[in-house]
Amino acid sequence: MENTFTDLSHINVRGGDGGAGCMSFRREAFVPKGGPDGGDGGRGGSVVVEADPQLSSLIDYRYKHHFRAERGTHGQGARRHGRDGEDLVLRVPVGTVVRELDPATQTPLYDIADLTSPGERVVVAPGGAGGRGNIHFVTSVRRAPAFAEKGEPAREHWIELEMKLMADAALVGMPSVGKSSLIARISAARPKIADYPFTTLVPNLGVARAANGQSFVAADVPGLIEGASEGRGLGHQFLRHIERTALILHVVDVTGGYEGRDAVEDYRTINAELAAYASELASRPQIVVANKCDLPGTEDAVERLRAVAEEDGHEFFAVSAATGSGLDALVTRCAAEVARLRSQAASDEPTVDLSERWERERQRRERRICVTREERHAWRVTGPQIERMVIQTDWENDEAVAYLQHRFDRCGLDDALAKAGAVNGDEVRILELAFTFEGTERAPEPDVVEEELDETFDVVDDGEGEE
Repeated sequence: MENTFTDLSHINVRGGDGGAGCMSFRREAFVPKGGPDGGDGGRGGSVVVEADPQLSSLIDYRYKHHFRAERGTHGQGARRHGRDGEDLVLRVPVGTVVRELDPATQTPLYDIADLTSPGERVVVAPGGAGGRGNIHFVTSVRRAPAFAEKGEPAREHWIELEMKLMADAALVGMPSVGKSSLIARISAARPKIADYPFTTLVPNLGVARAANGQSFVAADVPGLIEGASEGRGLGHQFLRHIERTALILHVVDVTGGYEGRDAVEDYRTINAELAAYASELASRPQIVVANKCDLPGTEDAVERLRAVAEEDGHEFFAVSAATGSGLDALVTRCAAEVARLRSQAASDEPTVDLSERWERERQRRERRICVTREERHAWRVTGPQIERMVIQTDWENDEAVAYLQHRFDRCGLDDALAKAGAVNGDEVRILELAFTFEGTERAPEPDVVEEELDETFDVVDDGEGEE
């Protein structure tokens, strides 16, 4: 039967294009000189990722990888504005991390958001801005503006969705120590169970309930091996699921399995791998569970493992998934510990919807302007906001071009160029267009290599073209 658990997906997203603004003048009988009345273009729809507590995997993105939001419609005369495009909402499990991917290498560049609360959302592909109609460009000296803005084409890019389990407790251990049997016994989960290693290839979730009514979500994480922290086997894929669990249930097979392994050595190997993968996992609350204690000849291994675990400060339980021996006490203790950890986490850092934070960070990235020296007297300017201004300008219209120059000055581009070292007459390149800089006459400082103006502007000089 095909596996339906998917915890990592790469998808291509694009918002809807913005509609163009309209250049129009009022024309009615007995109104010979009607003013401008061009409507605005509609904004394109955005692609939004939203955390949905009803989902448990990213299976919806396993076969479909391209997602597009609806475009906005164009503005019309008589101040009729275009319709905004509908947003496209992509629902993902709670605990999904969203990352920007490098378009060439498909490797993560930075985290866009970490969706840890139900309903939390982030815009991953904003819709293109609608162009403004000519009614917006009337001034005391420009009474009849004969230009309007074009709609902004939406940006297309690849993102990564990674689901990290939001379980309370994670069962970890060597392959075939009985983790799947344990979770099947203490919950309603029905994982695949067999005697050969790596039967479990994906995490299984189950809700365990104690006799006193307390409950917790347990995750059966696939077996780890020595070297997992370095990526051996599927180590990294499995280890990342443990990062968000509050409690670790370290399951050890005291029979040694078919290989006749030593229980204490297995215990130390797994703990070493957890610490090597993420140092804070070594201090995560841990309960050591000796499994298969119903089998004869295991008494010595149980006592040796108990002594080592208690010496390390971990609670110890001897159980049997086959007979159910010791499981009631284990579940009751785990539920109580999870409840304590939940309460502590709630007081330390209450769960909040960070949607506004993700949106502020996205807007900050949009406003960033980067100035790079490409040649001795040529500069490259990049940034979503500044590029949007260029795209939305009608270059066949002199009035529109003059208005763009005014916007450059108002957003601080001239100051950024001057601070980077641009002088009067230098060439400024934005997208496929080039302008002549008409700014300061001062000579550029020879030792300027990189400078941060504020939270909005980056100024970078890569040194090319220096004599």
